[in-house]
Amino acid sequence: MRESQLQHEVQAADKFWFAQLDARERSTLAATFAGWMLDGMDVMVYSLVLPTLISLWHISKGEAGVLGTSALLLSSLGGWLAGLAADRYGRVKILQITILWFAFFTFLSGFANGFTQLLIFRGLQGLGFGGEWAVGSVLIGETIRSEYRGRAVGTVQGGWAIGWGISALFYTLFFAVFPAWLAWRAMFWVGLLPALLAVWVRSHVSESTVFERSVAAKETESATHFLQIFSPTLLRTTMLAALVALGGQGGYYAITTWLPLYLNARGLSVMHTGGYLLVVIAGSFAGYLTAAQLSDRIGRKWTLILFAVLSFTTVLLYTVLPISDHVTLFLGFPLGFFPSGSFSPMGAFFTELFPTSLRGSGQGFAYNLGRGVGALFPALVGYFSAHMRLGEAIAVFSVSAYMLMAFCVLLLPETRGMDLSE
Repeated sequence: MRESQLQHEVQAADKFWFAQLDARERSTLAATFAGWMLDGMDVMVYSLVLPTLISLWHISKGEAGVLGTSALLLSSLGGWLAGLAADRYGRVKILQITILWFAFFTFLSGFANGFTQLLIFRGLQGLGFGGEWAVGSVLIGETIRSEYRGRAVGTVQGGWAIGWGISALFYTLFFAVFPAWLAWRAMFWVGLLPALLAVWVRSHVSESTVFERSVAAKETESATHFLQIFSPTLLRTTMLAALVALGGQGGYYAITTWLPLYLNARGLSVMHTGGYLLVVIAGSFAGYLTAAQLSDRIGRKWTLILFAVLSFTTVLLYTVLPISDHVTLFLGFPLGFFPSGSFSPMGAFFTELFPTSLRGSGQGFAYNLGRGVGALFPALVGYFSAHMRLGEAIAVFSVSAYMLMAFCVLLLPETRGMDLSE
């Protein structure tokens, strides 16, 4: 009975789901989409300038991997802390702070004069972008009605691909116009743009009704609330959700951090690399939106499992088989489509797994513990690539991660259609 009702709701809302959102839902969707878009723009800059930094600073692939890992590792701490703060001080206020934080330290990264300075700036940047996802995902999940939640949260995830595309366009433009020593710095300097979003959020986005009711009921006042995500009733959910996040992010970062260098090693120029990346990015955006639709149609679990299985299949084809440049270009679309689409159901799924008073803490901890461990994957790929081909090292870690993700999703309950106000 419940399943048939869900199907009816999905079919009725399919065609004009965005038009049926109220003003509060639309402004929250716009803010979180823009936040994730600018987040993607700032974070993906590093992978684009990586070949240049290796050349100019004469750093090893292992050191380059550590630079990539530093932001991801600190982002796990940032997401955890931001989730705790959001449960206590509100989603919107903490969202503003995290946006300003990652924009400022992305900008400062453009002034780094060596490995150590960039390591520090990248780590501090990570605190902000990790927090932005944790808080923004909870806010959009609580604000959007259950029948649209999967599509809305998945659409927000699609903002990452747009931001990645913008950074790729800046990459192609700056490296065509400026010398390499200036171009990579300019890539980080434009990362200050998200600060403008924080100003807009202040006047256009309000707290979710679900959170406001929780505060009124004094459900968030206890300082020990965070520890309850490790209580006997929630511990299994918390740890399985963290492993799902580890699989999705470990697999994603193992391939995307090293993708520009992998293409560069194939003999592609900056212009050609930019073109190949745009195909991957186009696939990424399509994957986010497709998985968002599927999560409301077939459920969070089966969408996650489907995309995890197809992700490791595509990564194997792309990185291990001896394929031509034309086939590499063709496979770029599914390489973006499936790994990126794996994230679309995750935000709504995690939002629905935890109660309101613990949602920021539980979702922030699970997603960012996964991110923290997954952050080691770029560094491990870098060190392992000293003993095997880069493509093989990418495949080992990415495929293992997606297999873990699929297995752990099977052990969690389906949450599609859950009414958070209850």
